[in-house]
Amino acid sequence: MRAAAILGIGTSLENLKPFQADATSYVLGVPANANGLDAILIFGGDGTIHRHLSDLVRLQLPVLVVARGSGNDFARSLELRSLEQVLAAWKHFAAGGNNVRAVDLGVITTPSQPQPRYFSCVAGVGLDTATARIANQLPRWLRGNGGYALSLPVALARFTPPHVDLQIHNPASADTLTPHSSVPRVLAAFANTPWYGGGMRIAPQADMADGLLDACVIGKLSKAKLLRLFPSVYSGKHLEFPEVEYFQCPRFQLATQQPIDVYADGEFVCQTPVEIGVAARALRVITAGPV
Repeated sequence: MRAAAILGIGTSLENLKPFQADATSYVLGVPANANGLDAILIFGGDGTIHRHLSDLVRLQLPVLVVARGSGNDFARSLELRSLEQVLAAWKHFAAGGNNVRAVDLGVITTPSQPQPRYFSCVAGVGLDTATARIANQLPRWLRGNGGYALSLPVALARFTPPHVDLQIHNPASADTLTPHSSVPRVLAAFANTPWYGGGMRIAPQADMADGLLDACVIGKLSKAKLLRLFPSVYSGKHLEFPEVEYFQCPRFQLATQQPIDVYADGEFVCQTPVEIGVAARALRVITAGPV
């Protein structure tokens, strides 16, 4: 076999050694095309995966995610949390096992940038983007050890809920969007996977292969109540709060009175207004077990 290996920030050839026990040969970096290659190994976290999604979609090779980042929510969603699980998945694939599946990706487009921007986990606006902006300035080791939780109080102290105009896809018509709400929102998150922010279950019911995004929208509430709500996100119990709306849809449009930042997979993408949708079965991934 022959595979490409993409090394993210903080990784090195040392991380590739456990995968060199078989007869596979490796080329480093993003290949120009898929010719002569059987798979891609990508070493890093959600940010590394996010930055390479366009190439991974273009190449359509099976992708093995090796979690080496400060946030590893995509790997968590694939049940590839430990090196042992990843090596077992790779050995199964190399032996001809049927552990490759096609999963959905989220897609963000804007009126000024029609070229789609893919995301693997969650895109959103509001308090989580303000928190991610602060967390991204922390040392890498701290980001991976509670950096998001540490950044939340700082973000909350200076945060004002934006007025969000949300429209959702009408299932009866492929081209119709229906106004849903136009009110101040603490957070509006659109999830392809259950987890984001280093293990928070923002969308407990999300399925990467259902052709839908799970929307978690939190209305305006006091800062004291928000601090009580925050720990419940790790277990998914935030859905029990009356200020939390949760629903599924393949396409959304999002606008605000003033442009605000849109983040996806913990990375800045663009500013509102945006359309957020699904690219069904866009990425082939190597999973922890047979499909």
